[in-house]
Amino acid sequence: MRRRGAVQRKVPCLFVTEVKDEPSAKRERQPFKVLATETITTKAIEADIYSAIPTEKVDGTCCYVTTYKGQPYLWARLDRKPNKQAEKKFKQFLYSLEDCKEFAWNIEEDFKPVPDTWIPAKDIEFSNGNPLPDENGHMPGWVPVEKNSKQYCWHSSVVNYEAEIALVLKHHAEPGLLEISPVPLSEILEQTLELIGTNINANPYGLGSKKQPVHLLVPHGAFEIKNPPPLKQNDILSWFEGCNEGKVEGIVWHCNNGCLIKLHRHHLGLRWPLAETYLNSQPVVISFNRAKYDCDFEPKSLFHHFSNLNGQRFDRLQDIKFDA
Repeated sequence: MRRRGAVQRKVPCLFVTEVKDEPSAKRERQPFKVLATETITTKAIEADIYSAIPTEKVDGTCCYVTTYKGQPYLWARLDRKPNKQAEKKFKQFLYSLEDCKEFAWNIEEDFKPVPDTWIPAKDIEFSNGNPLPDENGHMPGWVPVEKNSKQYCWHSSVVNYEAEIALVLKHHAEPGLLEISPVPLSEILEQTLELIGTNINANPYGLGSKKQPVHLLVPHGAFEIKNPPPLKQNDILSWFEGCNEGKVEGIVWHCNNGCLIKLHRHHLGLRWPLAETYLNSQPVVISFNRAKYDCDFEPKSLFHHFSNLNGQRFDRLQDIKFDA
């Protein structure tokens, strides 16, 4: 049996949601929207949402740090999905509304192959030594990001396995200031993070450029919301629309029992991305003393470029530029 990686299940919404048809939205990917009601979900109440810590939902792609080849490695999200034939059968089952029984998967034949290095996420159910798909027919999991990987080149750009470090965006000790610095992979072992940057999700934070791509890791829960709105739909809607701190993709509440609860702007009918976001409105400092590392960073690498900016401050993330 393969070992299991970090938890990466679908995070439930704060509010009960409902599907509303949008037949006029011809250019939309789907002719409906999932919108929040004013009712807080039972799961959120059971997790004691009122004492949870609200954090900014950062728009990127999920990553995980765990051991591989005897050392800490960055892993990319890779869900094992059904092949076309099995997916067609699964959708037919869902539309048939047969609630009295569960869909019977053939684990050996119904799913697309994954690399031998793939590991399933934690808390995924197993049967006879095989991981079982979730309610969407997917098996959440991870694959290690090899050095100079072509498929995961943007993931690979933020880690240096020789120095065993990663480029991380976090809060600086000075209030109101962000910091980009190398962090030992051993310090973020068994943590999940979000990869953001030039070539991720249409780059909502305006990082880098096509000529000089910039990518960074953000630990999940790194940006706590200091002045969160009350847990009422109208208050949250006003917060998203009316203050600088609300210019975020959404909120993720970290509950005392380990449960995560989220609310996306889309759940309230609000657009994302925005022309200006809270994350890129804050000043940032580069803290990268390359003398601490006994290795030579490749001249074109992000590690080389950021080490050359050690000590420099920028008014916004998108203002970061490397020398030609």
